[in-house]
Amino acid sequence: MHTFQPYELSEPDFNPFNQIGQQWMLIAAGNSDKANAMTASWGGFGVIWGLNTATVYIRQTRYTKEFIDRENYFTLNFFPETYRKQLAYFGKFSGRDENKMEVAGMNFAYKKGIPYVDEANQVMICRKLSATDIDTSHIFDKKIIEANYPEGNIHTMYIGEIVLAMAR
Repeated sequence: MHTFQPYELSEPDFNPFNQIGQQWMLIAAGNSDKANAMTASWGGFGVIWGLNTATVYIRQTRYTKEFIDRENYFTLNFFPETYRKQLAYFGKFSGRDENKMEVAGMNFAYKKGIPYVDEANQVMICRKLSATDIDTSHIFDKKIIEANYPEGNIHTMYIGEIVLAMAR
């Protein structure tokens, strides 16, 4: 098990466009009995309702969505480039069918019962504040719908308050 230290969100040199859009992240949720993680490359950070927040988007068919819907917390897990192969694997296979953590040679660790990935180099624990299904009738650029939702399978947008940021 690795040692993580808390840090202030204003401290790190963290580029969300690179960390999420280029390097990807794993979103994890569940509890000490059962947890799951998935690769994500959509998300953002900001302030809403006076809180530091993260926004993530999860398709309705994803197994991890069941865990986020059930629990009050989820984590965002960021990795060095050396984990690219594992992150690609997490995006292609479902935890419904196999133990992805075991196959990828990775492990869950827990902070107050909230799962995060022990091999990450940066983790954000988020308290779920909001879940809203994307309504494609509110997307003005119809090319976005054609490119991302040709068969439906829309995303749910989750907003979570970042309650703890940790790094190795």
